[in-house]
Amino acid sequence: MNPSMLYIDPAATTALLSSITAIVVACGAAFIIFWRKLKNGAKNVLNIDENAGKEVESELVIVDDSSAPTEEKDESIF
Repeated sequence: MNPSMLYIDPAATTALLSSITAIVVACGAAFIIFWRKLKNGAKNVLNIDENAGKEVESELVIVDDSSAPTEEKDESIF
């Protein structure tokens, strides 16, 4: 075998690795989307409600009037 035929261009290797990485990421994202749709479909068919036993708290709003900006007269002389 001719040794000059064994050279692999670094740019081609980078492009190949980028393509393989993109394919793996796309397949992973597609699997996650498929899994969530399958899981939600099973929950709907089996009438499973994740929030059935959870207790919902009312919204708590704290209003502090002391933090409101006040109008003070600036009596300093420059």
